[in-house]
Amino acid sequence: MKQRILTALVALAVFFPLVIVGGIPFTAIIYIIASIGLYELLRMKNLSIFSVGGFLSWLLLTVLLIPSNWIKEVELTLGISKMELVSAFVLILLIYTVISKNKFTFDHAAFSAFSALYVGIGFYYLIETRFYGFEYVFYALLVIWMTDSGAYFTGRKLGKRKLWPEISPNKTIEGFVGGIVAAIIFACVFQYFYPLASTYLLMIIVTIVASIIGQLGDLVESALKRYFEVKDSGTLLPGHGGILDRFDSLLFVLPLLHFLNFVG
Repeated sequence: MKQRILTALVALAVFFPLVIVGGIPFTAIIYIIASIGLYELLRMKNLSIFSVGGFLSWLLLTVLLIPSNWIKEVELTLGISKMELVSAFVLILLIYTVISKNKFTFDHAAFSAFSALYVGIGFYYLIETRFYGFEYVFYALLVIWMTDSGAYFTGRKLGKRKLWPEISPNKTIEGFVGGIVAAIIFACVFQYFYPLASTYLLMIIVTIVASIIGQLGDLVESALKRYFEVKDSGTLLPGHGGILDRFDSLLFVLPLLHFLNFVG
């Protein structure tokens, strides 16, 4: 636990100032974090990001992460749209299955492309969210962390009924509900100091949905790790695992906040 807390404090000391600064420094660090996340995913399937297929999937990731305020300049420079670039790299991945004589298979191409989408979409919305204000990023991060903490402590004290034992044996229904309650309490306090929503009721509704989706995002990562029989996505963060172990919920929550038109 001490190692976990120490790692969290160091990570916050590095990450939070960049959230506040925003702009190119923040976008650059998200590109780095997302690249590590892609590396962790590919490694689960014994694919190297330094291979031809891995490099192509990384290029796909970099395209997906291009912020909206950069995209016009990029499209004018290259003469093609972002969607056309994404499509081109997917097609190139498929063509590479032929060039490699099926050493890089259709299955590898599909996994590589989907990995780039999984990581890229979530982190793209993290970059986009920062453009609307650092308080939106803080809200999303803190809702997720409060949900995790509430679920952990409630599950330990009151947890009896398993939530989804085939996917994550330690998670309980009581913990799931406790995480939502903790997120609601935090959101009400946050709304008092930073009124992001027009009413407390709207803030509570959005927070409930975000907390649920965040926990489902965590279960998606758990299912992925169970399928590939790995304990953690990586070892970069002592006591926490890898990048995907820490950002799995965020990859789902941030797109949700945009889909709900909460950010803006």
